Amino acid sequence: MKLDIKYGKDGVQRTEVPDKNYIGTFYPMDVECRDPDTVINESIDNPIGYASLSKFLEGGKDIVFIVNDGTRPTPTAKVFDALSKRMDLRKARYLIATGTHRDMTPEEYDFVFGKHYQSLKDRIISHDAKKSECVNLGRSKNGTPMEVNKIAVEADRLVIITSVEPHYFAGYTGGRKSFLPGVASFLTIETNHKLAMRKEAQSLVLEGNPVHEDMMDALEVVKGKEIFSIQMVLDRHQHIYKVASGSLNPAFDRAVEWANQVFSVPIPEKADIVISVAPYPMDVDLYQSQKALDNGKWALKDGGKIIMVSKCREGVGHATFLTQLSSSKDPEKVLENLSKEYKLGYHKAAKMAEIAVWAEIWAVTDLDPEMIRAANITPFPTVDAAVKEALRQRPEGRVIVLMDGSVTIPRVE
Repeated sequence: MKLDIKYGKDGVQRTEVPDKNYIGTFYPMDVECRDPDTVINESIDNPIGYASLSKFLEGGKDIVFIVNDGTRPTPTAKVFDALSKRMDLRKARYLIATGTHRDMTPEEYDFVFGKHYQSLKDRIISHDAKKSECVNLGRSKNGTPMEVNKIAVEADRLVIITSVEPHYFAGYTGGRKSFLPGVASFLTIETNHKLAMRKEAQSLVLEGNPVHEDMMDALEVVKGKEIFSIQMVLDRHQHIYKVASGSLNPAFDRAVEWANQVFSVPIPEKADIVISVAPYPMDVDLYQSQKALDNGKWALKDGGKIIMVSKCREGVGHATFLTQLSSSKDPEKVLENLSKEYKLGYHKAAKMAEIAVWAEIWAVTDLDPEMIRAANITPFPTVDAAVKEALRQRPEGRVIVLMDGSVTIPRVE
């Protein structure tokens, strides 16, 4: 089987897997998508828990939109196209839910706001977890200090535009995640993400997931605030599949059901070799690309090899997690070191080290090979080189390819 694997925004890497070794290439499930503008408009006009968007905005003196940053594929600009027919967009402010990510690039601002960017640019604020003024709203049940951007806390009308797909430790993105980590302080995010070290924090799991519970607590402390959400579920081509609008939590629950229809993918068996791709724009750095590893592990046999494919366009990301991964050649020792203290990013190292205990992690990236090797990851210059070596070591090895590894959750049927 000849394979064309996307690499970066426009690049392609080619390889070939013999038919006897090839199980299949798996994507999020194919679903039928209608005209995106129709889907968005129908959802906004029939919100869950509210009479209408216009009724919701009525009397609002400080309207704030919280939107995803440019590292997410959320088609926010299409929602603004629909909203511009219902309201004067300049009567609101726009808070970018960066979490701990960097500010957006000019290209990303254009992607998020589309044709509305020039007219709105003086109304846009990019959240900075370390510098933005945050309000302390108490502590969660898990003891996390709830510090949220003052702009979001003081707004009398909040509108959240986001997308919902599986998330490797929060269960799913979307909904409550716009607050925490979206517009929370660095301390709040770091304390929340420490909970990701627990086994219960995993993809598709909400009940009993301590990270999700913490995020829900973040919403509880702003209870009573008027919040309207527009939550999209995309298909594997990043086209709009469904949209749930209205009250935040009920809309999130509806979107989760639709997300499972797309991203929970049946496979016939686990593989000896899994190629898991972090596609653009989720290939921004190693920190973000780790999601392709964490999802790919569900398709991998004990003792297998997982090949992560990601350009890592902007390098490593949070360097702390790479430092911890490089602290020992023994993944068990890495986990032991990580258990002694926590800094933001350590959860990434823990999730990767957990895989390295029972499988080999290989990677095709633009990163320095020696830096990768020091982190218990075997680097390869091309996908083809990695596949050939894996099959040389295991001639009968069975191979699965996840072309959208960052959002595909394989499950054996």
